[in-house]
Amino acid sequence: MTFLKPGDNAPMFKGIDENGNTVELSNFAGKKVVLYFYPKDSTPGCTAQACNLRDNYETLLAQGYVVIGVSADSQKSHLKFKEKHNLPFPLIADTEKEIIKAYGVWGPKKFMGKTYDGIHRTTFIVNEKGLIDEVISKVKTKEHTNQIIK
Repeated sequence: MTFLKPGDNAPMFKGIDENGNTVELSNFAGKKVVLYFYPKDSTPGCTAQACNLRDNYETLLAQGYVVIGVSADSQKSHLKFKEKHNLPFPLIADTEKEIIKAYGVWGPKKFMGKTYDGIHRTTFIVNEKGLIDEVISKVKTKEHTNQIIK
């Protein structure tokens, strides 16, 4: 789905997290960023993915990664999701879909025979220089950390 590939510059963005804080990619220069896009708070697959990242968060930090989640849900929805599952990383509320579209993860999806537009679950690994090292489009929600750390 995405048009971005390894070696491309990661699109710069500025978004608001669940607490109303501004999160900018430029704030993480010199760090490796796990930027993951997911369809919807509190759904089974999205919960499994977020909890897998939560459960392995210390390992990701120890390897120099920062984790940022992005969906089109509201700040209120993100806050509820984050508190319920004790997530230690920010969730950007991209309700206008600016970041989602900049990363090319918005588009047609099929579910139970119906086609609709939505977020394609995709993770971008952005290196210390702001370049995309990897694009994970076939996310294994319960084993996502293993796809990031090889």
